[in-house]
Amino acid sequence: MKRVVGDDGGSKATTAQTDSDKQKLSAESRRTLTILFLSLLLDLLGFTVILPLMPSLLEYYGRNDDQNGLFGRLLTTVDSFRDFVGAPQTQKFNIVLFGGLIGSLFSFLQFLVSPMIGSLSDVYGRRAVMITTMIGVVLSYVLWAVSYSFPVFILARIVGGMSKGNVGISAAIVTDVTTPAQRSKGIAAIGIAFSLGFLFGPTAGALFSILGSTSEAQTYSAFQYPALFSLVLAAGDVLLIYVLLPETLPVQRRAKSLGHGFKASLQLINPVSLFRFDAVSKITSEDRKNLQVMGVAYFLYLLLFSGLEYSLTFLCHQVFNYTSIQQGRMFLFIGVVMALVQGGYVRRRAPGSEKQTALQGMLVLMPGMLMVGRAASSPVLYLGLALFSFGAGTVVSSMTTLTSEFGQGDQKGKVMGIFRSLGALSRALGPTIACAVYWRYGAEICYSFGAMLLLVPLFIFSFVERPSGHR
Repeated sequence: MKRVVGDDGGSKATTAQTDSDKQKLSAESRRTLTILFLSLLLDLLGFTVILPLMPSLLEYYGRNDDQNGLFGRLLTTVDSFRDFVGAPQTQKFNIVLFGGLIGSLFSFLQFLVSPMIGSLSDVYGRRAVMITTMIGVVLSYVLWAVSYSFPVFILARIVGGMSKGNVGISAAIVTDVTTPAQRSKGIAAIGIAFSLGFLFGPTAGALFSILGSTSEAQTYSAFQYPALFSLVLAAGDVLLIYVLLPETLPVQRRAKSLGHGFKASLQLINPVSLFRFDAVSKITSEDRKNLQVMGVAYFLYLLLFSGLEYSLTFLCHQVFNYTSIQQGRMFLFIGVVMALVQGGYVRRRAPGSEKQTALQGMLVLMPGMLMVGRAASSPVLYLGLALFSFGAGTVVSSMTTLTSEFGQGDQKGKVMGIFRSLGALSRALGPTIACAVYWRYGAEICYSFGAMLLLVPLFIFSFVERPSGHR
């Protein structure tokens, strides 16, 4: 737009037009991001199908597996933990605790492998590593389909946990094909794929659960249908990536190697080194400090959020006596709000506002947690959940966008892999800590304490600055 008159208004109009042009994606970038979105959606639909089936699966193994074997030993561990925290001895809560243990195992494996997968994508390219990890996911669903015994099922979860590196690589791909002004829209698309996956995947799983709630449920064949469904989705995802997803990190821009010697390998698995981002080289000391502050804030935020999110199942059953269907509706509501927030709010925020958006999300999340913990009626609970969902839809997405600005192009995979790893560690530890506090001191204290503790990551994150080249 040309400046017609020499006033400030004309000058501002010209600047606004220029900023708008900077945020426009090229046709090739839009195509890549669309394929990436569809790939993540397929993956997350298959990944979340199992969530509503987990109670029935564990009941099946409880009836049919060797009680002196792996299932029995893990059940003893769950019973000991339940007695320690003072949780009621009911089948429903035992299954939730057992499922939480399996979920923590999955997250811990993610913590171990995410930095290495991200680093591999810096050396060998995003597309090749993405295909390799998704083949691992396909194998995990093959194992699930034949998990007639509990050890095979655990093996399937281990293979899946060690293969699930596509989200970190997806964030690196977004950085490859977007400018800083465009990046928040790409990262938000990842968040929307998550919300939709967690919206429709569990719904499909619930339908499989209904179909399997017959006499056939006494055999494992009732659980093979959802496993095969996830397998088909994952295989389709591999095909989609192989045929349509272009390589976004050219050979000339790749890292030459993963590093040299034992020290370089240790930096990708040592928790202290991960929090310090030691494996990231060619970065200024100021930017490294900001990355470290970001990592601590992200870890503490997700530690609190994942724990309170996990405790919702206990609260809704204990306080509101919700049935499984009512709980399903509640999580559907959370997913819808998150998708609307990410698609209608986060993607429309101005570039460079990620820090403000994340801080805003944490501030909104605090009263949401207080309302959820003190709710005595469903309307109050749902109002609190709406605030809770707003925070969930803004904080991680904004932190991810801000983190993606750090590091050079041949280390984006490593940066995002370490970042995802710290989040996975939070999700491995958070539910256990929150569960202990919940059953020791009650829902009100658990959620009120969690809301107050959110001030800690909020305060830490307030010191984060964008990389020197992006200010």
